[in-house]
Amino acid sequence: MTSLPYAHGGPAGHGVIRAVPEEFQVEEVLGFEPEGQGEHVMLWVEKRGENTEWVAKQLARFANVPPRSVGYAGLKDRHAVTRQWFTVQLPGKADPDWQAFNSDSVRVLRAERHRRKLPKGALTGNRFRLGVRLGEVDEDVLLERLKQVASQGVPNYFGEQRFGRDGDNVEAARRWFAGDGPRPERHLTGLYLSAVRSFLFNEILARRVADGTWNQGLPGDVFMFGRGHSFFAAPELTPDIVERLASGEIHPSGPLWGKGESPAAGAALALEQTIAAQHADLCDGLLTHDVEMGRRLIA
Repeated sequence: MTSLPYAHGGPAGHGVIRAVPEEFQVEEVLGFEPEGQGEHVMLWVEKRGENTEWVAKQLARFANVPPRSVGYAGLKDRHAVTRQWFTVQLPGKADPDWQAFNSDSVRVLRAERHRRKLPKGALTGNRFRLGVRLGEVDEDVLLERLKQVASQGVPNYFGEQRFGRDGDNVEAARRWFAGDGPRPERHLTGLYLSAVRSFLFNEILARRVADGTWNQGLPGDVFMFGRGHSFFAAPELTPDIVERLASGEIHPSGPLWGKGESPAAGAALALEQTIAAQHADLCDGLLTHDVEMGRRLIA
């Protein structure tokens, strides 16, 4: 994977993150509560040092249901302590003793009935708590960086965990799209497609960080609000748009590549098309596999 440009200058020093899982904590926010009835059980699960898919498989085995009967909204980091929701479909069946599922690395904290399976993407966001063990640091520069982050935000890059070990997922997808080798196993296809979209998004965002437009807006930009997925296109950067950007009410967005026309126009669309042309094989692969176009905040 290519290195990504910094928005506020180079590092003020160095530190170590995730020395132990407890120093990286993630809590999923769905935006709704279990309904209290239905054929699914919603489980609020805490895991330490385990990945989401492994936990889903263990839940299926414990409840004696097929893996497809277990749902979750999103993948959470393995090297962390995370809390997230799962659903287990148990039509006409009583709940097992969920406390008997608990181990040193996984605990069920809450169990309530719900009407529907939890689909991927059905979450408002995640809360993060990250501890950093500081090494050699210029404290004055660090404080200035923190002020810049507080006033201007940070580029909304996808993190390295999205791309697999040593960033191999994108290259594996590239080989798959080219027909070089066997089709990947079913559980890997989604990971590869997601990695490709994330890579293209990062490439577009990196260009905007480099030219200083990542949090300023471009003519033809597509703006999103801080919450939700709604967006609107703005052919021109009017004084009203500039004021709303400065207040943090709206933010520029970038494409999550796929089928459909980009709502961007002008300079924003030209930049997206330039990056797409440089990685035409990846864009074509997403189209071939019926991935739909989406948007994501870049700031």
